Amino acid sequence: MTVAPAVWRFDAIGVPWRVETPEPVPGADRARVGHLIEDFDRSWSRFRDDSVVAALARGAGSAPAPADAVMLLDTLSAAAEATADAVTPLAGDALGALGYDADLTLHPAGVHPALPWREVLSWTRREITLTRPATIDVGALGKGRLVDLVFQSLHHLAGPLVVDASGDLRSRGAVERVGLEHPYDPDRVIGVWEFEDAALCASATNRRAWGDGLHHVIDGRTGEPVRTIVATWAVADDAMTADAVATALFFDGGPRFAHDRGVAWVRMTTDGRAEYSPGCAARLFTA
Repeated sequence: MTVAPAVWRFDAIGVPWRVETPEPVPGADRARVGHLIEDFDRSWSRFRDDSVVAALARGAGSAPAPADAVMLLDTLSAAAEATADAVTPLAGDALGALGYDADLTLHPAGVHPALPWREVLSWTRREITLTRPATIDVGALGKGRLVDLVFQSLHHLAGPLVVDASGDLRSRGAVERVGLEHPYDPDRVIGVWEFEDAALCASATNRRAWGDGLHHVIDGRTGEPVRTIVATWAVADDAMTADAVATALFFDGGPRFAHDRGVAWVRMTTDGRAEYSPGCAARLFTA
């Protein structure tokens, strides 16, 4: 007889989370996860006034680097290099200009290309430095990194483990079967992907969308929302890498970025075509 897993549900960083374990997660572990999420949000959220990111956005200078700053910003830098800076660590002001700002006004004020980040932003293990006020945005991989942190904090629990943060999922000890949601019809899927002891991250332009064709996936070079790719999925050993690849796949250079990291992927174009990496294990449906 199959025993149903214990499911712990909560909201964090603006999305619902689900944690599945054979037994309920103990209170001490839940408290530790809560503190971990709070620390990450206080470091990287551009939606709260007391974060490191918000402090740097208010004025040029330096701030103490969070513990995972080098990991996050090095990976973002690599994604920027692969996509000719379509992915950028300084996407925050461009997103804010489109209405996806700290107050979530969703009222666009115009198009604001991202600053040339190599001239503005630098980092070490000790500090992050901006030569001009700008808003760092780690949305391209930050949620995936937080999934990894929560997963690692619960890794000592026996048995299968699933940490799912609404599109970014990492699991251990059981085969996961995930439907690839059709971006134009949430009641349909374009295929299924089975994987084990890995992470799957998805991104789509129909999520966090507002106004007339505005959404959260922008080209940092222009400040405009992307128009060619509508949805992406990536499977990697960890969620941060899968999340970074899922973002890079909206641009030319994304497939090479994925290949260099050994990441399998699927993406869907706005005209309904599906593209996928060689040897991808996803099973896609055809008409």
